[in-house]
Amino acid sequence: MGAKANVTSPGAAVGASLPHDSAHLHVTGQAAYTDDLPEPRDLLHVAVGMSPLAHGELRSTDLSKVRSAAGVVDVCLAADIPGENNFGPIVHDDPIFAVDTVEFAGQPVFAVIATTVDAARKAARFAQLDIAARPAILEIEAAVEAGSFVLPSETLVRGDPDTALQGAPHRAQRKVSLGGQDQFYLEGHIAMAVPTEDRGMTVYSSTQHPDEVQTLVAKATQRSAKDITVICRRMGGAFGGKESQAALIACIAALSADKTGKPCKLRLDRDDDMIMTGKRHDFVIQYDVGFDDTGLILGIDFEFASRCGMSADLSGPVNDRAMFSCDNAYFLENVRIVSHRCKTNTVSNTAFRGFGGPQGMFAIEYAVDDIARRLDKDPLEIRRRNFYGKDERNITQYQQTVEDSITDEVFEQLLASSDYTVRREEIRAFNANSAVLRRGIAITPVKFGISFTNTLLNQAGALVHVYKDGTVQLNHGGTEMGQGLYIKVAQVVADEFQIDVERIRIMAADTSKVPNASATAASSGADMNGMAAKKAAAKIRARLSGFAARHYNVSEGEVEFRNNSVFVADQQLSFEELVQAAWAERVSLSATGFYKTPKINYDRTTFSGRPFLYFAYGAAVTEVIVDRLTGENRTLRVDILHDCGDSLNPAIDIGQVEGGYVQGVGWLTSEELWWNDHGSLGTHAPSTYKIPTCSDLAADFRVALMQSVPNREETIYRSKAVGEPPLMLALSAFFALRDAIVSDDDPLPDLHAPATPESILRAVSGST
Repeated sequence: MGAKANVTSPGAAVGASLPHDSAHLHVTGQAAYTDDLPEPRDLLHVAVGMSPLAHGELRSTDLSKVRSAAGVVDVCLAADIPGENNFGPIVHDDPIFAVDTVEFAGQPVFAVIATTVDAARKAARFAQLDIAARPAILEIEAAVEAGSFVLPSETLVRGDPDTALQGAPHRAQRKVSLGGQDQFYLEGHIAMAVPTEDRGMTVYSSTQHPDEVQTLVAKATQRSAKDITVICRRMGGAFGGKESQAALIACIAALSADKTGKPCKLRLDRDDDMIMTGKRHDFVIQYDVGFDDTGLILGIDFEFASRCGMSADLSGPVNDRAMFSCDNAYFLENVRIVSHRCKTNTVSNTAFRGFGGPQGMFAIEYAVDDIARRLDKDPLEIRRRNFYGKDERNITQYQQTVEDSITDEVFEQLLASSDYTVRREEIRAFNANSAVLRRGIAITPVKFGISFTNTLLNQAGALVHVYKDGTVQLNHGGTEMGQGLYIKVAQVVADEFQIDVERIRIMAADTSKVPNASATAASSGADMNGMAAKKAAAKIRARLSGFAARHYNVSEGEVEFRNNSVFVADQQLSFEELVQAAWAERVSLSATGFYKTPKINYDRTTFSGRPFLYFAYGAAVTEVIVDRLTGENRTLRVDILHDCGDSLNPAIDIGQVEGGYVQGVGWLTSEELWWNDHGSLGTHAPSTYKIPTCSDLAADFRVALMQSVPNREETIYRSKAVGEPPLMLALSAFFALRDAIVSDDDPLPDLHAPATPESILRAVSGST
């Protein structure tokens, strides 16, 4: 095509703090979610009948009263599935409907199809299930003792941890429990399946992974992928909970539509959603760490045991990520990591923002905190003593070189802006004169690898159309769950054409437009889809540039796109005028773009390679106050400095940092999942499950992005991912609480997470 046209980069769009593309629709109530879409004529509604027992033999299912209930059209059981009774994304061990055995309280056994939502839900209660109870494994440690695992345990060893531990001047051991977390998206799981001609089907699904829904629905209904179209314009939150488990809801809706020949919708209410769907994996963590007088870690032995539930789901990669992340920002020269993936008679746990990374980081931060308190030093000193180096001590336990570490720079800036040292001394003085109310402060780092650890998933596609009037339609494989992905990718395309974002229509994720897309997960949405869309737009721009050069008899270097115009030598055309002229000359104005993440490689058999293209960094200082008599506590101040590279949209990124931190604080302090002795989840509604509210936020909440530190890797405009890393900034809140309850009598309080008031009281009293 000759010389590349001169395109200003970046332009007015990239790097601008533009509002979320649907912000005006959100605040006016016009944003259409799956349940808001126009309902087809004769739409039927579906409800799910669930097992009341955690484990048992399903001897018979009497649905006669269900079938005769008012409004019921049909029912659907495992025997009615024409294809594969499975929605497991990796291991095919997750039945859509139970067959001979039930393995958790809440497992789907059948579906009711009725004329109204209420009729379906009422009828589901009339089922008579004959289940012979079997012993259930409900706790992590019971599963380890019984050898009950969904996947084989894994071990990663680097160096000689045994010798390092034996020769260490100091050692600390601990066993600590770390709770799970419900995603608690505002929009619950929902899918609507609409049969189309010639055995086709369109499925509207609230899903992070339309391609996977397409694949599993096709297999369940005994169709091909070409017969199934999955569409998702937006989700009301997801946080990982709609990565794999949305397929269950879509499969049930599709099977119901397949059986009745009518459109069918399944929308779970909040209670059923929390009971039936998986959560963040809870862990029991043990470690033995050896260190010297300066706090340098000489060797460490980790044992992680996670509750995976009744099936594998995404537990393999989640637990792998925990193994990758238990270094956080610290060089571990001699380390052993053992990971148990426990099978329990509870719902299968799944992806959640951070995907195992938060659990791994929690472990190493607890160890560092213990080292500091054993040596009577500020944990800040021990953290800095163990940071990854620039040119040495910079190889991870999985053999990736940390080439881009800026943890020291982040800490230097944050320590200054937060007045950490002065405040810490003030807090110590306050505590010396206060027996009941105690304040605490902590600073913790974040180093989080960006890419799917499964290399094949690091690919994305896009489809861009330019219309005769100079407007643009943008399609890509990413999904919008409120995180601002769509506006960021639109900014990239606007910059490529040098036009206003308002000229771009952002389309729904649609498997008929962009096939074979990976899930919007692993914080890679903007990285991959932004680059794919840029490539598609660049193809069209190159065609327009080539046409303009030929038409006006100039070189392509004399064609410049800028400010909604195209400058050709000494002439100026509007973008629309050039597009119309190119169309008249039969220039193609549609293009696809494809991107695959470079440089990454990973051998899972040896847990080695380069699974991540780069790392995102950050740090947070949190100050709290605790009532030692009640365990009640309050966050007083938060200071955050986070690394987004050259941000595509600072306003969106700051929102992600704020939201991620608050969600992480909820996980570590207030969100407590509780099952009874029979394996039934008791915390399945807002009345019993406490997510953070506005009143829980610190009155003094300061967030800043690192400036002038572009990504050293060639990501989209040198930006960095910001979806998951900020959640782990909340570790500072947990360790601030622990700092507040430290005393001369107990310098190492046994605080477990979530650090609810009850947990704090147990730690203060020394009870278990």
